[in-house]
Amino acid sequence: MLKATAKDGFTLIELLVVMAIIAILAAMLFPVFAHAREKAVQTTCLSNVRQLALAFLMYAQDYDERMPFACVMAADWSWTSAWDYYTAGWPPTYRLGLIGPYTQNEQINACPTAQGLESWGRPYSGYAYNASYVGGSPDEGLTPATLGEITPPSETVMLCDSAIWIDGMGVCLNNYLRAPGDPFRIMYGIGPNVHFRHNGTANVVYCDGHAKAAGQKFNVSANDDSLADLSADDSVYDLE
Repeated sequence: MLKATAKDGFTLIELLVVMAIIAILAAMLFPVFAHAREKAVQTTCLSNVRQLALAFLMYAQDYDERMPFACVMAADWSWTSAWDYYTAGWPPTYRLGLIGPYTQNEQINACPTAQGLESWGRPYSGYAYNASYVGGSPDEGLTPATLGEITPPSETVMLCDSAIWIDGMGVCLNNYLRAPGDPFRIMYGIGPNVHFRHNGTANVVYCDGHAKAAGQKFNVSANDDSLADLSADDSVYDLE
């Protein structure tokens, strides 16, 4: 009878060592995979803001080069019309807003990374329009800027990834970008606007139509030195 000269299988110690090595490798690789996935999602988000910016500029060309207002509401609250949505009646039903005819697409209004955050009932949210310097609201006694009034357009933010922090609710999506000195922001105690949700960066599109990922604080506008801008230390935080 022949006797086995080699070991059959693994010992418990050997199995535990192999499992430990696999666990260490997984812990090292998972963050890399997550970072790569988020990078791909960020590319989709960047495409969204580029398309939205193009829609804004097309709107301006059709309205004597004046940008759309951020939001206006009926005196009796029966309807609301904004850059991103229109709603009337109760309970509210939402449809595309002022730039809707130029996009014909609800999906590009939503950042894919921001899914699951509070959106105040809006089906799509998360990109904020520069309400302080570009899209003034008649409800606040402001008139939207014309393209010629935005100087320099390559340094003036039109849209960006945005969210605000609300006590008891956490990070909530936001559709209106406001400078720290904006009276509306001060009145309602609105906190930081810009949301660096893509691996520590935020997608930003400027009034000349170019878009990029920004990892640092940046100005809402270079057009008005009398108002505080987003380069102030207490104005922009990573909300993640």
